[in-house]
Amino acid sequence: MSSTSEVGHAKNVANFADLIAYCTAYGATYNPSKTALQLTSLNTLLTSAQTELSSVITAKNAFDTVTGDRQLAFEPLKSLATKVFNYLSVTDATDQTIADAKTINNKLQGRRSGTVSETPPTEGGTAPNTVSVSRQSYDMLTENFSALIDLVSSVPSYAPNETELTVASLTTFHGNLQTANTNVINAEVAYSNARISRDTVLYSDDTGLVDIASDVKKYVKAIFGATSPQYKQVSGIKFKKP
Repeated sequence: MSSTSEVGHAKNVANFADLIAYCTAYGATYNPSKTALQLTSLNTLLTSAQTELSSVITAKNAFDTVTGDRQLAFEPLKSLATKVFNYLSVTDATDQTIADAKTINNKLQGRRSGTVSETPPTEGGTAPNTVSVSRQSYDMLTENFSALIDLVSSVPSYAPNETELTVASLTTFHGNLQTANTNVINAEVAYSNARISRDTVLYSDDTGLVDIASDVKKYVKAIFGATSPQYKQVSGIKFKKP
């Protein structure tokens, strides 16, 4: 979610605090019968909204952190896969096995295995979207690297002295990739849920902060009058739904 949108949510909450301050200053005159509009309820809602904003920030920071960690974890993948392929090519592996390894490595590098014929434009003159064959998403990179490990594991003469190229080291590296990817997925879910929870508190029909603020303004208008200075104080406080 964009920073501009996040600012909008925070502004709604800050404005709600201003609205409560005005209502509190009205003293005993502000005395709605509707529980949701009473000062105790308004302050409880404000605290809840502030907590939700904080939870979203925390969840986003966690998501950004593990996203960066995943990028670092995957950074050595392409060069490592090329080393594995090059080593395999000087073993007693069959030509077919080497060819299969090359195909897998091409996928890991984001290269096409063969030529792709050009698709003519549609009748409207625009070329249709083509399906990506680079398979560069993190889950596919992890899957293809696993396939490469399985392939070299089947070759008896694949027995490198270099530690990073051993099947054991490759398996450990693959596990780290899986962990890094899973961490991002879990953090993304937590971030998404935090935003849903925030939006429920701020924007639910009738019970959300924005709708409650609107009702508070209507109540102030009702008790003081549409042309009163009190209503002018609160009528200009802006609240917006996304």
